[in-house]
Amino acid sequence: MKYLRRFIWYVATRLLVITLIAGLMVMVFYYAMNLANIQVVLKDGMARRAQVIMMDEDAAELSKYFQTAFLERDAALIASQQGQSPYEDYTIRGIDHRLEMGFVWLWPWDETVRVDIIERIPRIDGRIKGSKAEEAVAQRGESAIYPPSWQSGRYRAVLVKENGQWFIRSLNLLETLSE
Repeated sequence: MKYLRRFIWYVATRLLVITLIAGLMVMVFYYAMNLANIQVVLKDGMARRAQVIMMDEDAAELSKYFQTAFLERDAALIASQQGQSPYEDYTIRGIDHRLEMGFVWLWPWDETVRVDIIERIPRIDGRIKGSKAEEAVAQRGESAIYPPSWQSGRYRAVLVKENGQWFIRSLNLLETLSE
């Protein structure tokens, strides 16, 4: 009887350890999967948003990254769609978009996450459109040939998971950054 009890205790402890290790591995896998998805949505979504604002690209693609309610109230997007963007008179060929993401902790069952991000666009490749060049140089000087700098900022992004996919629900500007 003594040997049976020891054997059962040995097997039970080993099963418990194996179960804990397997559970930890599953949690790490889901954490990594969700974190990678969040990084892709933030990086690609914010870059696409900047391209729509600066380069007058198709805004319909933003629905892959942002919730519709956010797109309907984003002031920068609305201004660019109404022709009031500071980049309206410029032909932008490319941008150097950079996004830094702060630490994120989320459980595998979380449906909402808050992330602090820093968005910068240090270089914008573009020039003023030919018909506007002389007028802009006369008003603002020689530097008006090149597009204005993008206002870098630190944001708090709230993402939600809908049908297995992450979407940006809101962006709150915490502070503007100078280069």
